[in-house]
Amino acid sequence: MKYLIVGLGNIGAEYEQTRHNIGFMVADELAKKFNVTFALDKQSYKAEFKHKGRTFFVIKPTTYMNLSGKAVKHWMQKENIPISNILVIVDDLALPFGTLRMRGKGSAAGHNGLKNIEQLCGGSNYPRLRFGIGDDFPKGRQIDFVLGEFSKEEKDELPFLIDKSCDMSLSFGTIGINHTMSQFNN
Repeated sequence: MKYLIVGLGNIGAEYEQTRHNIGFMVADELAKKFNVTFALDKQSYKAEFKHKGRTFFVIKPTTYMNLSGKAVKHWMQKENIPISNILVIVDDLALPFGTLRMRGKGSAAGHNGLKNIEQLCGGSNYPRLRFGIGDDFPKGRQIDFVLGEFSKEEKDELPFLIDKSCDMSLSFGTIGINHTMSQFNN
């Protein structure tokens, strides 16, 4: 069995520690846990590892957030991975900071990375792990908020939340989405 774990984010040092790059942060931690490194390969940084008899491909698209679907589609087709075995890790303004929620499908909810994946990969019936970043910003300042860094208090909690996101990603590939949702969704 093969699984594609997609961490959404933007490439470039100026985006590294921003809320919008939480998908990249989780992908980096997954690679670190399995002592694998990312290599630049076809619209993504890609790492690969085996866990409990399954092969996991972890990608960080290099297309920038709004064109993430190009990388997802490429690796989905190249590795012949069904859409049900793809997990997209994404920041979510609609969830309070610290909330982690896995879903088997859903709307893009205004998220341009998810919109592009839906357009290029055949709809919204793909699993996603929504990482709550909260919505503590003044009206009209959404872009500054998502492209801003986490607060000091949030940074203190991030290692635990990223670790839990990794556990959820691995669980998705080993026990399936339904068991993972009932075990982890908070």
